[in-house]
Amino acid sequence: MNNDAGSPPCFLHELDAGGSPRVDPQQALEVARWRKAERGRLIAARLELDPQYCAVQTLAIMKDLDRIIPFTSETIVSVYWPIRGEPDLRPWMQAKSEKGVRIALPVALALGQPLVFREWRPGAPLARGLWNIPYPADGVEVGPTVVLAPVVGFDPACYRLGYGGGFFDRTLARMCAAPLVIGLGYAHALINTIFPQPHDIPMNWIVTGANVPQGRRTS
Repeated sequence: MNNDAGSPPCFLHELDAGGSPRVDPQQALEVARWRKAERGRLIAARLELDPQYCAVQTLAIMKDLDRIIPFTSETIVSVYWPIRGEPDLRPWMQAKSEKGVRIALPVALALGQPLVFREWRPGAPLARGLWNIPYPADGVEVGPTVVLAPVVGFDPACYRLGYGGGFFDRTLARMCAAPLVIGLGYAHALINTIFPQPHDIPMNWIVTGANVPQGRRTS
């Protein structure tokens, strides 16, 4: 599925004099409440998925990533350490690293701050960040060309529902060179809309392993 890049159509006519989207505080509050409830529902459903199904879909996700990502000598792929039933790409990380692909992990240093990315290699010592998520303890800071972002939910326009901290949107908005951004999850996470707000940044691709990867046009 292809969609033009840019703000969601429902906000295009809602710009202030400076060109920035107007935000209705009541609407934003209602969307935040809805997202919190939907987030809880989707995470609970993910944790109930059959492990064998998840393993099969994760293998399919890995194969799709091999087709989508343009691997070159300059490629740096930020993956993630799986939590709460997310697709586990650690075998893929190791295999790619052993083939010479540079791999990074995101590091959440503090609430309200953008992520940083540290290079990871098999066997690298790990430290624990926010929510006890591991990251490379002594990996150098890098700028990924590809960012894999786990999704709690996603919609047909490739907007991602995350955990609510805003880390990925905040980080992507500040990156000088826009990376290829791929959302990863299972097919159950597809919803009609996440009700995108002006700060939400759509993914270039959503990959679930269940269907043809869902993408959007970037030019």
